[in-house]
Amino acid sequence: MSLKVAIQMDPVSGVDINGDSTFVMALEAQARGHKLWHYPAAALAYDRGRVVATAEPMEVRREKGNHFTLGEPETIDLADMDVVLMRQDPPFDMSYITASHLLELVHPKTLVVNDPAEVRNAPEKLFVTAFPDLMPPTLITADAKRIRTFRDEFGDIIVKPLFGNGGAGVFHLKPGDENLNSLLETFGQMSREPVIAQKYLPEIRQGDKRIILVDGEAKGVINRVPADGEARSNMHVGGTPLKSDMTARDIEICERLGPELKKRGMIFVGIDVIGDWLTEINVTSPTGLQEIARFDGTHLEADIWDAIEAKKG
Repeated sequence: MSLKVAIQMDPVSGVDINGDSTFVMALEAQARGHKLWHYPAAALAYDRGRVVATAEPMEVRREKGNHFTLGEPETIDLADMDVVLMRQDPPFDMSYITASHLLELVHPKTLVVNDPAEVRNAPEKLFVTAFPDLMPPTLITADAKRIRTFRDEFGDIIVKPLFGNGGAGVFHLKPGDENLNSLLETFGQMSREPVIAQKYLPEIRQGDKRIILVDGEAKGVINRVPADGEARSNMHVGGTPLKSDMTARDIEICERLGPELKKRGMIFVGIDVIGDWLTEINVTSPTGLQEIARFDGTHLEADIWDAIEAKKG
């Protein structure tokens, strides 16, 4: 089977070939004989009934400083593609939502991974609220008084933007921290969106697990340990990836999520688990494939393409 695959992503020139999940997905697709095109989300357009993009044929290779070749730009009709990978980084803003609406016009005849309507309906910090018994005590609000009451109840809390990504804007506030009001004012000046507050989980010092599910089935896990003096475990802010195994609680969480993810057409999902608690369900542009491969020798991009090909077969 040879598929025509368009990858909607951030510029390929800037990817870390030793860490980027989209890059290894492209490598695996190419190794299977699929033909690749690359385009940024801004190149997507609706033109008189067609969803098109200015895209470049792409070849990739694991050679630092020489990891890609792009052909001449051309207009592609996404209805003529077999697969579109929606892999641009969040934030989950109106640009992201608009792209999901446009891609929905060609899905499922052209298989969009993940399903664009379901991605739109499942931003990471909101989708998790469908499983309240799996998540730590959580508050989503723009009401500063309610947030102060929440902190009075739980003491240490985490406050973060509702639609942020990559650990940006995540704050650990301890009881009596005088920065809460100033922080909420800053968030309010940046956007009209509510913020999310959660009970601080001291288990974060032992790490924040990233578990990858492919078509609803748990396939791999790594642990990410925050740097000293840091509340965030994201690797680009100094978190250390470590080999990990799944606990009975991890398995329970995945078994609860799996059928719902599969039903929603979520082929590639990364969930975050701290201690016994599910904190996020990442469906927009999950990462972690290369880190898992380094520790376990498991190349989950192959599982992802197996699932895609099964749906196109």
